[in-house]
Amino acid sequence: MTHTKPAAQTSAAPGTEPERAGWSGRQLVVVLVIGTAALMVSLTQSLLVPVLSELAVDLNAGQDGVAWLLTSTLLVGAVAVPAFGRLGDLFGTRRMLLVTIGALVVGSLICALANDLTTMIVGRSVVGLAVAAVPLSISLIGVSLPRGHAPAGIALISAMLGVGGALGLPLAGLIAQYADYHVLFWVCVGGGLLTVPGIVLLVREPARVAKGRMDLIGTALLGAAMLALLLPLAQGASWGWTSPWTLGLLGAAAVLLLVFVLVELRLRSPLVDVRTTARPSLLLTNIASLCVGFALFATLIGTASYVQAPAATGYGFGQSVLAGGLCMLPGGIAMLLLSPLSARLRPRTALIVGSLIIAAGFATRMVLVDSLWQVVLGATISGAGTGIAYAAMPGLIIHAAPRSELAAANGLNALFRSVGSSLASAIGGAILAAQTISLAGHELPSLGGYRILFAICAGAAVGAAVLAVFIPRHASTADAALPEH
Repeated sequence: MTHTKPAAQTSAAPGTEPERAGWSGRQLVVVLVIGTAALMVSLTQSLLVPVLSELAVDLNAGQDGVAWLLTSTLLVGAVAVPAFGRLGDLFGTRRMLLVTIGALVVGSLICALANDLTTMIVGRSVVGLAVAAVPLSISLIGVSLPRGHAPAGIALISAMLGVGGALGLPLAGLIAQYADYHVLFWVCVGGGLLTVPGIVLLVREPARVAKGRMDLIGTALLGAAMLALLLPLAQGASWGWTSPWTLGLLGAAAVLLLVFVLVELRLRSPLVDVRTTARPSLLLTNIASLCVGFALFATLIGTASYVQAPAATGYGFGQSVLAGGLCMLPGGIAMLLLSPLSARLRPRTALIVGSLIIAAGFATRMVLVDSLWQVVLGATISGAGTGIAYAAMPGLIIHAAPRSELAAANGLNALFRSVGSSLASAIGGAILAAQTISLAGHELPSLGGYRILFAICAGAAVGAAVLAVFIPRHASTADAALPEH
């Protein structure tokens, strides 16, 4: 008697059929919904930069006080990212993503209704919890889509980190020029609310494979270490880089990180699996992420302010805040359009290619300084490389991290990017403050200062490419986190 196999059993080997099949409508909507959530969160990173001076006047606060609107989000996010990553592994990635989107909506609503600095800082601190939404989104996409589509979805979500930063500046500039800055926060409220029903109705909670309990001791230690590291980086310019507070906190950060590692090695259910994280596949990826995060933030601080500088500086173009932000727009579009290229390349190759393109963009910025289009060209090249490199990193993480630690591993990778951005802010700010010219009684950054910053960024990008060369081609846990369906 001849037996005929059911259709489901005659398909190709696991993972091959989804690669040939096209995207379903549901899959596209899932990526769109989660991508919008990641975009709204990443917008919060740069949205306030163009309107800080207006906030200082409206809230009757000094520049140091207004700077806390950025610093508070940074510090809370540094603690929230690894904590929510582990919570996602233990209690559900989709559930924790909804919690972080809720934090975005609530925090933005507080800011939208605020008329004093203290309330605004409270709102921005709550928004800091939402920073964890991006690595959670990456993890959720990675285990929700079929293997054939997961890399493209991951690449798109990851690129939102750069896209949001690039789009935030022109959007803020537009609103600052034609409307009240409170509109910025209402945009975040509306965008966050729009994503919640889609996530609830369309995105399934992946099966949880992590076991154990939340590591409260490790969370407290890592949170304290990140606060001790990032606070002096954010405030070092005003405190003084050799002040007791700056040096003391940096020393405390080193001690706390050492204690954190020693404690995590002894726990059965650690916040961060130090042994797994120390594997070359993850360690080198995270360090490369720090380098790329450094370059991206330097692009933001080195483009808008550059073109807004008076023409008398010898390099500036005297453009408005809106025009300065619009110069970043082509780079943001390039990130969005080229991020799928990472899905077609091996993640390791994509990181190398993207990093070298970033370096080429900064080299262009150092040489071509005569016309506004040349500045836009250099920023766009860097943006294109950032889109490819950023999109490659979760691919490396998802192939190297065990499924039970996927959200935590993506969270740690996002934390390294954040540290890179903080280093760029601190080092870039110090360079531009030290290399100045006097113009009409005001000290402005010199062209030489910008060139030094661009050279450091190019070096960081080349460093990321070199690190990527040494990332093992095949991790021992490869494909552990990728679904077969």
